[in-house]
Amino acid sequence: MKKITALLLALAMVLCLAACGGKTNPETPTDEPSADGTSLAGTYDITVWAAENAVDLTKQQIEKFNETNEDGIKFNATVEPVSEADAGTNMVTDVEAGGDLYCFAQDQFARLVQAGALAKLGTAAAAVVAEGNDEGAVNAAKVGDEMYAYPLTADNGYFMYYDKSVISDDIVGSLEDLIAACEKNNKYFAMELNTSAWYLASFFFATGCVSEWTTDDDGKFVSVNDTFDSDKGLIAVKGMKKLLDSPMHVSSGDASNFETGAAVLISGTWNYETVKGILGDNMGVAELPSFTVDGQTYHMGSYRGYKLMGVKPQTKENAVKQAALHKLAQYLTGKDCQLERFNTLSWGPSNKEAAASEEVLANVGLTALAKQAKYATLQGQIHGSWWDIAKVIADDVKAAKDDAGLQAALDNYKAKIDALFNVSEEVANAFTVIGDINGDTWTVDLAMAEENGVWKTVEAYELAEGTQFKVRQGKSWDVAYPAENFVVETAGTYYIQLDAATGEVTLVAAE
Repeated sequence: MKKITALLLALAMVLCLAACGGKTNPETPTDEPSADGTSLAGTYDITVWAAENAVDLTKQQIEKFNETNEDGIKFNATVEPVSEADAGTNMVTDVEAGGDLYCFAQDQFARLVQAGALAKLGTAAAAVVAEGNDEGAVNAAKVGDEMYAYPLTADNGYFMYYDKSVISDDIVGSLEDLIAACEKNNKYFAMELNTSAWYLASFFFATGCVSEWTTDDDGKFVSVNDTFDSDKGLIAVKGMKKLLDSPMHVSSGDASNFETGAAVLISGTWNYETVKGILGDNMGVAELPSFTVDGQTYHMGSYRGYKLMGVKPQTKENAVKQAALHKLAQYLTGKDCQLERFNTLSWGPSNKEAAASEEVLANVGLTALAKQAKYATLQGQIHGSWWDIAKVIADDVKAAKDDAGLQAALDNYKAKIDALFNVSEEVANAFTVIGDINGDTWTVDLAMAEENGVWKTVEAYELAEGTQFKVRQGKSWDVAYPAENFVVETAGTYYIQLDAATGEVTLVAAE
């Protein structure tokens, strides 16, 4: 067992695998089987996972690769919408069934390497990536001297949008002034505090709190150095409560809030074009503000990270196909495709030439993200249950009447964190259902029972059309089905069922 900070986790895990004979396969072919003269020409059927809003563009880019590559490579590509957040979990759950190419958030990197779900880049491809991309993005794709993924973006973080017709530029640095302006003008301040630990953590990072997870050599979480429940954490929740107590706070990260009366939104580059379309010349952007507690000012922190593209390892018999896949991945993450994604989706390039282009430099959202970066914490591996545990802090803080109540909120959080490492094997392996069933908002897990590998809820539920849910293991998000939320198409009373072998979720009508 060894202590690993989030920043060093990927390195430690793969060093262990190399030494202990882990899941990575040293004989897995890289992108260079053609070194012996083998031609890559041919037609290949592949599956590609991409973010939902990038599916059409990805299809177009693959077609352009088919038309322009000089190796005679043709891909019959099925492009499926799988989010960067879900791709890692789905690949680890079943590598063989995963996409041949897939995009994922950088915090998924270590466990994907450990699971043998990433094909190592060859020397030539790794050199091209290292030379062409931002140093941080390159390091995010490496373990030691080996590279296992292609940098896709350098924009996985958040900053502040604001309506300049309501918020003057001279107050954007003060949380208290922003809240006062929203209340005076009867406008909303939108920030996901009650619904997302990813944003809530910004207050804790502001005061110097950390949450660094520890794993054993198999990648199992065994402890955590978490200082949220501390004097610094108490300062953080005092600052957070100022926003939570405002009648104008709404826990949302949607750009559409500007259409329904918001003046401030904490979000990322993915909302840039939508916000710009709504606010026009009144769109303002800035790094996150500071808050003041007991005369001391603290600049709000944030999470930051990169998005990467991985190639699924192929069998030795498919070494040529794997080399062709690496060619495609290098193309899709190259300068031209990154610029095309920037111009279409406002994704921030990791490619240095693309990032230095005139159009990218003119994007004020990416400028704000760059300014926020010095206050940001690199997002590493985090226990899948943490996201549900941490977001409850906001509800407890809002309900608190005094400092004792705030401390109780932190103590409640700490107790749940500690309990993660005392979970029985039965609970850790059991599947449950979580969603918006019976009016619940993704906070209560519904019990399931197993028979012959099939899990089924112990009772039937009345499900309205449009109800969404997922089935997850160990009350964590490390293993969850389906990839996107299950959406009920026809209202009725159903049992929810999971085939653990295939990951298929179905509804069974109650008799």
